[in-house]
Amino acid sequence: MVDQLFVQGTLDGLLAAGDATDLRDATFVVVDLETTGGAPDGGGITEIGAVKVRGGEELGVLATLVNPGQPIPPFITVLTGITQAMVLPAPPIEEVLPPFLEFVKGAVLVAHNAPYDVGFLKAACAKFGYAWPNPRVLDTAALARRVLIRDEVPNRKLGTLAAHFRTPNQPTHRALDDAKATVDVLHAMIGRLGSHNVTTVADAIEFAKAVTPTQRRKRHLAEGLPHAPGVYIFRAGDGRPLYVGTSVDIATRVRSYFTAAEKRARMSEMLAAAEKVEAVECAHGLEAEIRELRLIAAHAPPYNRRSKFPERVVWLKLTDEVYPRLSVVRALAADDTAYLGPFTSRRAADLAAAAVHDAIPLRQCTLRLSAKTKTPACALAELGKCAAPCEHRISREAYEESAAAPFRAATTGDPRRVVESLLARIAVLSDAQRYEDAAVVRGRLAAVLRAAVRMQRLFGLTTIAELVAARRGGDGGWELAIVRQGRLVAAGNSPPRVHPRATIEVLRATAETVLPGHGPVPSATAEETERILSWLEKPDTRLVEASTGWASPVRGAARYRELLRKAEALG
Repeated sequence: MVDQLFVQGTLDGLLAAGDATDLRDATFVVVDLETTGGAPDGGGITEIGAVKVRGGEELGVLATLVNPGQPIPPFITVLTGITQAMVLPAPPIEEVLPPFLEFVKGAVLVAHNAPYDVGFLKAACAKFGYAWPNPRVLDTAALARRVLIRDEVPNRKLGTLAAHFRTPNQPTHRALDDAKATVDVLHAMIGRLGSHNVTTVADAIEFAKAVTPTQRRKRHLAEGLPHAPGVYIFRAGDGRPLYVGTSVDIATRVRSYFTAAEKRARMSEMLAAAEKVEAVECAHGLEAEIRELRLIAAHAPPYNRRSKFPERVVWLKLTDEVYPRLSVVRALAADDTAYLGPFTSRRAADLAAAAVHDAIPLRQCTLRLSAKTKTPACALAELGKCAAPCEHRISREAYEESAAAPFRAATTGDPRRVVESLLARIAVLSDAQRYEDAAVVRGRLAAVLRAAVRMQRLFGLTTIAELVAARRGGDGGWELAIVRQGRLVAAGNSPPRVHPRATIEVLRATAETVLPGHGPVPSATAEETERILSWLEKPDTRLVEASTGWASPVRGAARYRELLRKAEALG
């Protein structure tokens, strides 16, 4: 029965221990369990002892034997002195949990080898339908590994630590005695934490984990940063940007670099070189993402791996010749020819080019052909894989109809002829049981479809001179964005209960001017425009104004998205 619990001291009016709570002001509940020695399966607990303390003062005690609902092994009885007869009249764990959970409410949970005790308690809560309160947990064994060196103690057992600190309470393998001994050990170690600049609960919990000396030494870099969306920049002593990141909460994100959760080797190296963290507050998450991309592109920080060189993209271009061919280029020219891309590597562009050559009879030679003078044909013509425009075996009109026009259509309109030709080729190879060759063609199909879907999606936005969009903010106001030709030119917030029109007009008046350009992404990188598209396509985003309609081709590449998904899934 629950009335067999021994509880003393006040349980009300205690402060919750949060991240910034000083160790002197924090409320701790130090717990110890005795068990039957099995795995944590919701049962097996034979005794619970818990002591609530704050500022060195004992506030309350909870102690009870628990009927484990199973036999106690003899070696456990020898170790703890708890017999089967002692636990028979004791309450089962499902009756003990409610008062225990109330006892720990709002406190930091402390245990020696905490994963063991917490594991049993969580399993019991799960088995009997009680919500685990997920308190902050401090492990005195882990803390001892950081505070004490081998020359002081041979191991981190509770009895060894109690003897080392000459605590008034010594462990006896009974729950309450061991909990009281853990309280004494905790207080002794807190006395040593000041020399490590550990003063808060959050500091102590992180200190107990595998935080490197560099992380502890540089932790002050995270101080004073805003709890706001934006970009953070780690800088070296000479001001060079080392790493650029973004977050909806700059302060919280930067602090995470100085915790045990950060295990990346390159980040440890970066922290060693960092001397300052600079924050750039933004109106909302989209502006933060775009600023991050632009800063990375401008400075190429050594510890950023992605988005460093947006200019290193390539395109497939249909050349402006009598008999056009495909060419891989790094820049878009101010012409009316067709482009497909951008591709992040030459290999990806070559794969898409191979798909086009499989599907339509574009010539593959690199010679510049003449409409008047013939040129000797290559082996492809002899094999029937080229219409031999070099020898004028095909007219310019017929070549345009059969080869150049399908590629132009695939880039900005309907890629049907390319797709159906490749699917037919895959079917022929599969029927002939040439499955590896079919898989190669399937990979090429995925490459060209991926590029066409992406480019048409980009083109739909970059052809709009100006677009204004809004999303509801967390405070009830509006997050606003003005986009010109696929480039974010202004961002802001309209306050709650105020019509956003006035804010939009201010943003428009101060927005960046974007001159008309050429190509699918004339005014921004493809990655920036894609980030904007993702924001615009969210269900709760509203289009306020657009200078022209935002549309995609009715029979464009997007209708093959399911085919692309399947092709990518098959590898």
